[in-house]
Amino acid sequence: MITRHGGDVDYETTGEGYAVQRRPDSRIAAIIHTALGDAGTVLNVGAGAGSYEPSDRHVVAVEPSASMRAQRPAGAAPAVNATAENLPFDDDSFDAVMATVTVHQWSDTARGLAELRRVSRGPVVVLTFDGDALDRLWLAEYAPQLIAAERRRYPAIAVIAAAVGRTAEVIDVPIPIDCVDGFTEAYYARPEQFLDPRVRAAQSAWGFVDPAATAAAIDRLRADLNSGAWDARYGHLRSQGMFIGSLRLIVGHP
Repeated sequence: MITRHGGDVDYETTGEGYAVQRRPDSRIAAIIHTALGDAGTVLNVGAGAGSYEPSDRHVVAVEPSASMRAQRPAGAAPAVNATAENLPFDDDSFDAVMATVTVHQWSDTARGLAELRRVSRGPVVVLTFDGDALDRLWLAEYAPQLIAAERRRYPAIAVIAAAVGRTAEVIDVPIPIDCVDGFTEAYYARPEQFLDPRVRAAQSAWGFVDPAATAAAIDRLRADLNSGAWDARYGHLRSQGMFIGSLRLIVGHP
């Protein structure tokens, strides 16, 4: 079990390598940036190494992990050492606020979402996963403990939508077959990737799975890949250009 630190994951000890394995995918980025509208100033909360920050706007980042801040590229937006639950900004400070794949890691989701809404005078854009749709990925067959752990972590989509705006849109985000952002569903057509411990290390959910259960899941997947059993059941995914899994974009309007 990963020690909790400013949320449910200690990125000081587990965050190294995220900038390599979790690169922003340009097609997902385009959907996020469109949702930001014409915002000229953007706050990125739980910014990590800077994935999905727009380069054509004035961005301020909030990231509590020194390890993650250290992985931000040269020229990236300035990063403030703070948490979502206590944003050090006045009301309506930004044209828009974004939070990508981070709300499930906050210690107080309701307070964090309220803070996002407080400091934005425009849209609040949240990229997250729908816990009710996690078992659309075949990995649920091999690692049910991982899916169960993820389902417990993710706030309900309806709860997020209600918190971030008077009205909110919920958008299913298609995952491209060659997605470069290494979350679990990014490898729906590339199962061999899960055999690489570096890939799993950049997916925080594995830290909530018993090591013996992880080893059993990976051993079974390796055996099914070697025997052809995985391809017999799921091989059609190798040529499926997009996958609609659990990735969601929630856009809340004031």
